[in-house]
Amino acid sequence: MTLRPAPVDTGIVFRRIDVEPAAEFKVSPQIVGETTLCTTIVCQHQGVLLKIATIEHLMSALAGVGIDNVFIDITSDEVPIMDGSASHFVFLLQAAGIKVQEAPKQFVRILKPLRVENEQGGWAEFLPFEGYRLNFSIAFSHPAFENTAEKMVLDFSATSYFKEVSRARTFGFMKDMDMLRAKNLGLGASLKNAIGLGDEGVVNAEGLRDKDEFVRHKILDAVGDLYMLGHPVIGEFNAHKSGHALNNQLIRALLNQPECYELVSFREQTPPVNYSSTLVV
Repeated sequence: MTLRPAPVDTGIVFRRIDVEPAAEFKVSPQIVGETTLCTTIVCQHQGVLLKIATIEHLMSALAGVGIDNVFIDITSDEVPIMDGSASHFVFLLQAAGIKVQEAPKQFVRILKPLRVENEQGGWAEFLPFEGYRLNFSIAFSHPAFENTAEKMVLDFSATSYFKEVSRARTFGFMKDMDMLRAKNLGLGASLKNAIGLGDEGVVNAEGLRDKDEFVRHKILDAVGDLYMLGHPVIGEFNAHKSGHALNNQLIRALLNQPECYELVSFREQTPPVNYSSTLVV
């Protein structure tokens, strides 16, 4: 997978370069085709449905760093899992350097409350807020979660994202692995790129990176899923037992109700969502 600079107003574009001609997937809520275990984007290419799976960690890193325009060339149907978090992507993006382009950054400002729910008691909502705040809670009936925090609030900035969210790894239940592999899912999962949960708790010898790593990772996922809008959000995101499906349902609902949002830029004002000053320009 190779990330290349893109001109102003290109947006985030994934490209499957293992087919001829290359297949392009321009990021938007509508190209999300599957949400089981990960966010998968799809497109029709010369009569064939092509996919790119597990994009949420890379999308989260792009949102955290503040990248608006980039080409992502990939030669397979899944983004590399790395260590199961976004930290490696963040490091590589910063090491490559971030160019400030000659155009104002655009934001999606939430104007009215909007909420979606599912039948399992999960919900996600946007509220107006002058900044970008994420408030997430989880609820799992499992020993691994008994002594961990199940709620977290993140007032988003690049600095807090890097320190508090980007290192949180994905997690999964060991008992589900045989079932998943029978469906060709989770084939590359291991304790090197995920937190494994056995009957008694965390299986990984090193344990958790933070005692609330589970909910931190759910926020990491949400940051990536919401960035499928193609622009950072000015508003508050609240969620309980949400996942990729509800996150995508919320941003689709937002675009279907134009009265709930507006696109804004800040030519002479400081945006209410700030990014790190340590980025290489």
